[in-house]
Amino acid sequence: MNTDRIEKRIVLRAPRSRVWRAISDAKEFGAWFRLTLDGAFAAGKTVRGSHDAFKVEMRIERIEPERYFSYRWHPYPKDPAKDYAEEPMTLVEFTLEEVEGGTALTIVESGFDRIPLARRAEAFRMNTEGWGGQIKNLERYVS
Repeated sequence: MNTDRIEKRIVLRAPRSRVWRAISDAKEFGAWFRLTLDGAFAAGKTVRGSHDAFKVEMRIERIEPERYFSYRWHPYPKDPAKDYAEEPMTLVEFTLEEVEGGTALTIVESGFDRIPLARRAEAFRMNTEGWGGQIKNLERYVS
């Protein structure tokens, strides 16, 4: 079993431009991901967000319009009060592809094998479940 990488794929019944806006515009991303974000996405920029006690910091890596968007972040925190800044970040990648009937979206989060052993399994499990739910949120959002 691969414990370093989570991969989810879905065909969304929406045009690529609609799916692209939903994942690459910080305001739209926040709406379906249920986060309040403090700024726009731009390569090289760090954007912070929160939902109740859950806090995120996303370092935007690459943006290739209507095809690819990626960022790094610290996966599911076991203790929201702890600062995970010294831990490695995982890489989250969104890849879009036009297919008959809509847009295929592949989401990959990788780099879990570098997370400290004490919280690696829980981070992997929680993010695996989390992406399953977020894909459903995104599907509702773009349809």
